[in-house]
Amino acid sequence: MSRPGSTRLNRNATSPWPFVGMVGMACAFFLYAASGLVAPWWAVVLLLLVWAFLTFVAIAWWSLHPTWVPWVAVVAIVLWFVAVLGGALLLNWSA
Repeated sequence: MSRPGSTRLNRNATSPWPFVGMVGMACAFFLYAASGLVAPWWAVVLLLLVWAFLTFVAIAWWSLHPTWVPWVAVVAIVLWFVAVLGGALLLNWSA
């Protein structure tokens, strides 16, 4: 029994960060899947493979590094932005 006013950490508490990261990965999936509107088919396939790899990393880090999982989603979104912007500027991708 704990004393009033004292804080006690619950070791069995579930961290919310992996869930936040997976929601971010779901959001990133829509960006990657919608890339077909501006990118050629081969680029969309490549982007989806990158997303699948990053999702695998996020799942692997779920228990090992739960606070890192949201950063995987951030990396996924930044990578998508760089790839689509780079394709538009360098390879003349357009809608």
